[in-house]
Amino acid sequence: MNTVTQFLDFSKANIRLLHLTWFAFFLTFMVWFAHAPLKPLIMEAFDLSLAQWKALLILNVALTIPARIAIGILVDKFGPRIVYSLLLLISGVLCIAFASAQTYEQLAIMRFLTGFVGAGFVIGIRLVGEWFPARQVGIAEGIYGGWGNFGSAAAAFSLPTLALIYGGDDGWRYAIGTTGVMAFLYGIFFYWRARNTPKGSTYFKPKKSGGLEVSSKKDFYFYLAMNLPMYLILGVLAWKLSPSGVNLLSATAVNIIYAGLVALMIFQFSQIYKVNKDMLQNGVEDHQKYKFKQVAILDWAYFVTFGSELAVVSMLPAFFLETFTGLSLAQAGALGAAFAFMNLVARPGGGWISDTFGRRKSLSIFIVGLAIGYFALSNINGSWPVALAVMSVMFCSFFVQAGEGAVFAMVPLVKRRMTGQIAGMAGAYGNVGAVTFLTIFSFVDASTFFLVIAGCALLVFVLVQFLEEPEGHMVEVLPDGTVERIELT
Repeated sequence: MNTVTQFLDFSKANIRLLHLTWFAFFLTFMVWFAHAPLKPLIMEAFDLSLAQWKALLILNVALTIPARIAIGILVDKFGPRIVYSLLLLISGVLCIAFASAQTYEQLAIMRFLTGFVGAGFVIGIRLVGEWFPARQVGIAEGIYGGWGNFGSAAAAFSLPTLALIYGGDDGWRYAIGTTGVMAFLYGIFFYWRARNTPKGSTYFKPKKSGGLEVSSKKDFYFYLAMNLPMYLILGVLAWKLSPSGVNLLSATAVNIIYAGLVALMIFQFSQIYKVNKDMLQNGVEDHQKYKFKQVAILDWAYFVTFGSELAVVSMLPAFFLETFTGLSLAQAGALGAAFAFMNLVARPGGGWISDTFGRRKSLSIFIVGLAIGYFALSNINGSWPVALAVMSVMFCSFFVQAGEGAVFAMVPLVKRRMTGQIAGMAGAYGNVGAVTFLTIFSFVDASTFFLVIAGCALLVFVLVQFLEEPEGHMVEVLPDGTVERIELT
């Protein structure tokens, strides 16, 4: 029986939970990228410069970096049901507040805070991982991630038209506000219908909260080092908003942010030490060990896959509008949605291919395809037929999103009780990639932007060759001390 047939044989409860969860993720992406296809209307309403608009794009993905780390810890400790419900409720309110902004400063603050919604992805990874076994988790996570990510395409397709239907100068506000109302109401529904695990299953929790448990002193220092890029890119973002950049923040405010980032880093490192103090002093039993390099490689793979997707979906509608003359706002939004549209098949396909043909081999192929795709996009100009440009975008996006599916086909197989935290760290690296690429985009043209991503992909390809296939089983310890084996094949 092949993977797809086995997947279709699951109980109605499993499939119902999967649909319930991907739609929650779908709504978070609609909220998160509701502004992108409405760029001309928002810029006109606030008389924004291009630099100010690009600052909004960076702000939109910045908070998601620490939010995914925090949400990963919370979901492992409290369970996906309550955490996802609260995130939907809060993000719905933030979305409505963004739609109600009256100044650029308010717009920027609410866009920054709305980035919190991007942490929703982490919750579903843990939840879906609880409901599906290892041999089908790739395709299940792919459906969750792919159909959920399609929310950005749905926003690009629908919100310009919805703004026109509402009409008037505030049509864009009502269109964005509508997505916030939908998210809020679904948060209530999700709490009512979702469950953390199938009936009779155990929800494994970390022994301690505040950071990942690692298995060796070498991995402890490796883990600390892997946290540094997240703080560095947030520091770059603060600089970008300083008087040296778009002048959104004063020099004093930026210095306070720098100090806050240093304090937060020291606090996080102290929590990581607290969680791993016993390991550093006494070691861990062999059956509890895992290799942190697995997490690190998946982090960098998600940096270039999901990070590039976030950056590209933020700028692609405007890229089409500026590259091809004669396109309307709605047409440019629809064409820009071609990148995210492939999520419906590419991310589940990437998960299925990973389940079937191996984790490292599949991810390697997807990363190479991604690099080729971005190289093709770097050559698009106004002389191209629009249809050929769209085909190139869809070719590139297939490998990007299949790569995302392959990454998260493996995440639940590293260490079950810490899946939320591992997903949170990988997800945060996706946003580190997004902020990195969008910051680069603020200095260069679109062609150079695409070439930079292609170059990064080739570097990540080298790292992926060190990824080890999960084999046999993982071991988790129940609260009563009983050891349970979880098959990985």
